[in-house]
Amino acid sequence: MEMSVELPSRYEDLRPEFRAQLRPNRSLIDQVKNAHKKMKMNKGVRFLPVFGVSGAGKTSAALELGTHLPDVEVFLLPREVVEGALALEHALPTSRASMIVAVIDQFEEGVARREDIPTRFVEALSHLDRANFPTPVLFLWLTTSRDFQRELAAATSRNSRLLVADSFELEPLARADWPDVIEETFEFHNESRELADFQVLRSDIVAASESAPSLGTAIEVLGDNFDDEGLQDISDYQVVMIWPVTDGQRLANVRNFTNPRLGYRLDWNAFYRALNPADQAQLPLDAYNKARLYFDVRLVPIQAADLHAICLNLTDPDAAPAKSYVNGFMKTHFYGVVSDTWDPDAYRPMKDHGGAITTPLRSTQAKNWYAKATAKPTHLGRRIASCLNQLGLVAKAETEVKTPHARVVADVFAVRSSGERKKVIVELKAYAPENTYPSAIAQQIRSTLKKHAELAGYLQRR
Repeated sequence: MEMSVELPSRYEDLRPEFRAQLRPNRSLIDQVKNAHKKMKMNKGVRFLPVFGVSGAGKTSAALELGTHLPDVEVFLLPREVVEGALALEHALPTSRASMIVAVIDQFEEGVARREDIPTRFVEALSHLDRANFPTPVLFLWLTTSRDFQRELAAATSRNSRLLVADSFELEPLARADWPDVIEETFEFHNESRELADFQVLRSDIVAASESAPSLGTAIEVLGDNFDDEGLQDISDYQVVMIWPVTDGQRLANVRNFTNPRLGYRLDWNAFYRALNPADQAQLPLDAYNKARLYFDVRLVPIQAADLHAICLNLTDPDAAPAKSYVNGFMKTHFYGVVSDTWDPDAYRPMKDHGGAITTPLRSTQAKNWYAKATAKPTHLGRRIASCLNQLGLVAKAETEVKTPHARVVADVFAVRSSGERKKVIVELKAYAPENTYPSAIAQQIRSTLKKHAELAGYLQRR
């Protein structure tokens, strides 16, 4: 299964709708405001050579100035103007803005007679400065060369008032913010998917951010480290956790660990945040994440009322209830995920239950029933398997799944007739309602990931 992913490291490659979300560069904004103040008092134009290492965010900071300073119009100066083929004053736009920022983005690289550019360009600036152009204009020349920056500054010696600063270096985004920026960039460009889905964990992002010389380089390093296999190596097995809930708060507690519209896929970031610092540092999270991806782990909440309807009599847990109750169970999100008939358009965020409306009486009855039903979780598993069989899936309770590495016992084991994953390991998380809180949910997710990491051989059993 081929997946196309994007993790752009250059401004030009960012989606236009994402560019306005880029964080402001305070050091450059302050220089722009300083230049505007000078031009407001003394007229004319100004020039600022901007040095920054490759990938520091020079282009992003410069071309997004208009986002953070609404009175500024940003304009990318054409190459022919820089090389002298087109007069400078004819290239500038007519603007109602308080100031125009004209950006020259490293045009000195690979240009013939590079050494002539500073003198020729600054001479053109001097002519424009005396021409009383109607709108204040600040020219920003972005460069990765300290020597060329000095040449540009030296070229203004005969008209020093043009120069805003002779050795300005763009202050990059704080290194501590890089991991967040990388994650935001990736998720925006990849339909909210996480880097963890491609075997890139938060610890990997932090490590790249700490060692790379620039944000752009850190992004490129992470892109090169994407696991080529990742989600493309599809297993026959899928792991689905089902967690009964008795009220809206507990439903929300479970749902917050998932991406509901993606079929209740386990949300790695939510799970990671719920771990305490010691667990974040010590647990074999890489193995857990591989297991999550390999088995496409899901966590599906289900209203106790929807279980109660099919479990009115558990004297014979293998017996199937009346067809009307089974048809109601078929409308639950859990059945949609297990049967691989999940329809994201049918997702109802305020309900997460089956076809019947959960009335106060129905909810109360289910809550009272479920408090006792948790004492016999195997009976619940057998009844769920019975209903799945009646609905056309081959299902069996308490089934062992074994590999050369380890074994797990599925509370319910279901086999689909089609699809990429034909075998479903269902884990029933039938806990008392008071145990449905975030830390307990995280602990159970951890337990499931550990067992299946061992099953796949990602983690050695102790």
